[in-house]
Amino acid sequence: MSSSDAEDAAVAENAAAQGRTHGQAWPERQTGPVVRRRGQVQPSTTDQRLLDTRGPSDWVHQDPWRVMRIQSEFVEGFGSLAELGPAVSVFGSARTQPGSPDYETGVGIGRALAEAGFGVITGGGPGSMEAANRGAVEGGGVSVGLGIELPFEQGLNPYVDIGVNFRYFFVRKTMFVKYASGFIVLPGGFGTLDELFEALTLVQTRKVTRFPIVLFGTSYWQGLIDWVRHTVVDGGKASAIDLELLHLTDDVDEAVALMTKEAAT
Repeated sequence: MSSSDAEDAAVAENAAAQGRTHGQAWPERQTGPVVRRRGQVQPSTTDQRLLDTRGPSDWVHQDPWRVMRIQSEFVEGFGSLAELGPAVSVFGSARTQPGSPDYETGVGIGRALAEAGFGVITGGGPGSMEAANRGAVEGGGVSVGLGIELPFEQGLNPYVDIGVNFRYFFVRKTMFVKYASGFIVLPGGFGTLDELFEALTLVQTRKVTRFPIVLFGTSYWQGLIDWVRHTVVDGGKASAIDLELLHLTDDVDEAVALMTKEAAT
């Protein structure tokens, strides 16, 4: 008999003895708040199972372990951003090229927000996200990047002061809303639209209040506004008042003024 087998046998005998001590005919063991009897008695302690490196590792891919990962991402995100102060989330395409008009607009918005006393939160990637982070740094503000694990790795852009990488989109999107006073949305694709309508739904359903959403770039966003007005609202799928939740502008000062106004209320 190996030393491990001998230890397991001793544990089982001890459990059986406990049962006999109490006038019972079955083994019994207390493991934390749980009492195990008969065939449910485990031959090892919790500490032994924790420290034993043997055994299968498929548990790291199972849902209970994923819950712990999700929890850890919330804790890490909350802990990293809790002392950020007033901030605005800026969204836009990762495909925006440096030097393009949209990129320069992002830099200007980031700089203006920083000069108005706001931190700037982006997805931390290239394109418009990099532009807004760059503007925040140039304006002397705090530049935050909330990255996401993707099949095509982008990494955080070099203008991020505080960077947090996430596995799960829904945890990341919570951080965008929880630590921001509002959203400024630059021209972008599916990811930008996802973040826009997520925020819009939260405001419409009053899950968040006093939360301005600015669509920056009339020529880019006007078609979307027209579709919402003439198809969604006219078709009875939304109320006309819901359109008032969106502010369309081409003016940096107006966009920042909307954020400042709401932050002061």
